[in-house]
Amino acid sequence: MSEAVSAVWADAALAAALFAIDPVGLGGVALRSGPGPVRDRWLAMSRGLLAPGAPVRRIPLNIEDDRLIGGLELTASLAAGRPVAQRGVLAESDGGVVILAMAERMEPCAAARITGVMDHGEIAIERDGLAVRLPCRIGVIALDEGLEAEERPPSPLLERLAFHLDLGRLGSRPPPDVDHATADVAQARARLPGVAPASDSTIEALCAMAARLGVGSARAALMTLRAARAHAALHGRIEMTSEDAAAATRLVLAPRALNAAPEQSEAPGAEEPSPPAEAEAESGQNSAEPNDAAADAEAASEVDMMVAAIEATLPDDLLARVDLSVPARGAAKGRGAGASAKSAHRGRPLASRAGPLRSGARLNLVDTLRAAAPWQTLRRKGAAASHIQVRREDFRIRRFVQRMEATTIFVVDASGSTALQRLAEAKGAVELLLAKAYVARARVALIAFRGAEAELLLPPTRSLARAKARLAELPGGGGTPLAAGVEAGLLLALAEKSKDHTPLLVFLTDGRANIGLGGAPGRAVAESDALAASRRVLESGVASLFVDTSPRAQPGGDRFALAMGGAYAPLPYLDGAAVAGLVGELQAATR
Repeated sequence: MSEAVSAVWADAALAAALFAIDPVGLGGVALRSGPGPVRDRWLAMSRGLLAPGAPVRRIPLNIEDDRLIGGLELTASLAAGRPVAQRGVLAESDGGVVILAMAERMEPCAAARITGVMDHGEIAIERDGLAVRLPCRIGVIALDEGLEAEERPPSPLLERLAFHLDLGRLGSRPPPDVDHATADVAQARARLPGVAPASDSTIEALCAMAARLGVGSARAALMTLRAARAHAALHGRIEMTSEDAAAATRLVLAPRALNAAPEQSEAPGAEEPSPPAEAEAESGQNSAEPNDAAADAEAASEVDMMVAAIEATLPDDLLARVDLSVPARGAAKGRGAGASAKSAHRGRPLASRAGPLRSGARLNLVDTLRAAAPWQTLRRKGAAASHIQVRREDFRIRRFVQRMEATTIFVVDASGSTALQRLAEAKGAVELLLAKAYVARARVALIAFRGAEAELLLPPTRSLARAKARLAELPGGGGTPLAAGVEAGLLLALAEKSKDHTPLLVFLTDGRANIGLGGAPGRAVAESDALAASRRVLESGVASLFVDTSPRAQPGGDRFALAMGGAYAPLPYLDGAAVAGLVGELQAATR
């Protein structure tokens, strides 16, 4: 195993040990790794280092609220005639650790509930006639299986997890055994309360390091301080040293770094020269009085020395190993997914809501009984004691949300006005997007317009090989029937929309229409027909992107994009990566 890989695993093992020492204070670990022996080895090691008897619960992605945070215990409530609380998975994990499966796909509402529990250390249940508060002090291990850089767990959750580990660089080979003994971690856990609080200079130095690395979160600096205390306890120290601060900086701040290189610290006292002795004598101040400026300079010098000590112990390639391309925002939605839509029959279940039993509505029997349970004592007066009294206001209706499949429809100008080189560039851009769509499990369609008509070259498909073959056969030359291309794209988009798909129209053209819908030549008629077709795109509500491939953007080049209510992007130098980025941004905006 190479030295770099060994260093990655050594840091991952150290993070597991520090997390086991103070799981609540450090929040947890964001573990980016696919399923495999490496991740299994790290999880087994982490469990072995936790306090004896500490509960470890695994939380699936689509867990319901009643099971996550608790709620009404239906059977007991109906038997007792009063609300009886049921403990959820989080309350059952008090004093231990929860493992979040597929955290990169976690919904923001679920992340908000978990982060609220982490912040307050308790669960408050105030619904269904309950008013209960349960202690819940937990650490979190968020398993991140995202395949793309922008696919991350929700940012509020990541901000509360001290360690962000990426085991993907270790490959599939299991790493060597860790050298942090369970007994050493247990002794450090007992020693942690006795570690002296950090000095002001240490706190300022860690905050200065966070600023130099571009980390703006105050929580990150606080997590770094807690990690440094745990590191000192692990090595048998009762006071933090620069070695502890450096280790904490490497584990907590470095993965969050946004700057390519830290700023150079200035020499202490370089900004203002010290006052001369004559000025001191003329000031009339008593020399025995404390000199605030000197004290400030001494404190600043101590902070600079601490920062220099931390930087000296950090590896030279620290920032070179940081992936600065990872966005600071939270996780993107499901790859290749379109807009979400409420449904009464299929999809991911949502919390039920009170409502009438109208046509097509499905009754959630369990939630209906939960709503009726607290009132049974009052309703049973004068009625048979064995009957459960359910009224109209108790009805709870099932709800689902489904992520509709996305279909990107490329409408490519293959006319003579887009010279052969431009057409080749357009093909390259579309091919790159086809490859990304294949990985994202999205569907792609291709329409080309030239001569007097538009032709559907590729119906919506996920087949990358088929798409590449049709692209290679894409001919060029002839007039520019832009209106026909817009009409063909709109008809296909509406067909996809009727199948509960989310269509996105992407036009790659220079916009120089010269053939009308009827096939008659003439720029005035052609532009009028194209504008009318563009307005129909706006009326349909289909999202669109108009990429102007003209060698030189002309005034009014965005008129078609404005007419269809879409985004406009003049790209004189057509770049496949740039087009892919524009399409990705537009897809994210329409979700």
